Amino acid sequence: MVWPTVRARDARALIAFLVDVLGFEEVVVYGEGDAVDHAELAWPLGGGIMLGSERPGDEERVAAPGTLSVYVACDDPDALYERAVASGAHIEAEPHDTDYGSRDIAVRDPEGNHWSFGTYRGGRHAGPSA
Repeated sequence: MVWPTVRARDARALIAFLVDVLGFEEVVVYGEGDAVDHAELAWPLGGGIMLGSERPGDEERVAAPGTLSVYVACDDPDALYERAVASGAHIEAEPHDTDYGSRDIAVRDPEGNHWSFGTYRGGRHAGPSA
């Protein structure tokens, strides 16, 4: 399972956006006040992300806030698009069909991260050889 990690200037606002607008589920959030030391948000179809507040020294080991670009498989990108529009989110791509059979949308979160959502689940690999 892959868990992208995200740093945020305003982690609590990013968590609210990811949960309320995009449909992630809050699992844990550690920290006090405005600071988020560690948070985990689950995606309903599996996997999720980890995130926290930007900290001194982050630039040496994690991507800067606003630099994430991720694709998330979803069942209904059109409904997600409508939720994002209703919330006033920055839409980068309206619902469209791709040449590889996916239905996709794209939005930017308040930190500037790029989120693509679509029905494509990825090609299946044969797995490790015996």
